[in-house]
Amino acid sequence: MSLQRFIIEMGMGNDLHGQDYTKAAGRAIEDALRHSSIPLFGAVGVSHDQMQVQVTVGVQRPERVDCVALAEKLPRGRAQVQAVEGGLDIVNPDSGEVTVVAQAAVEAFLPPQGARGRAV
Repeated sequence: MSLQRFIIEMGMGNDLHGQDYTKAAGRAIEDALRHSSIPLFGAVGVSHDQMQVQVTVGVQRPERVDCVALAEKLPRGRAQVQAVEGGLDIVNPDSGEVTVVAQAAVEAFLPPQGARGRAV
């Protein structure tokens, strides 16, 4: 059964001093989630367990993101997180310290819904 996307939210996060790509990505995800309020579930009687959540985070060093840890922190649905090349690394010219900037897209999918929220 194919799923239908019903939410996409974007967010931005950073780690100013620690060069921690997972922390920056987590903050980007949290930023995206703070923009969402989804009354759909109660309105049509759909369980959060039916929702598939796909998160894509963009950072300059995607191999340094702990995608499993980030997926475990998502509050609803069955979550998957992938890290891709993107975001920014900003180098302080005086100290050489790197500020990590991450972007996140959080997408949520459900089975197609018919009348009264029943999957069709």
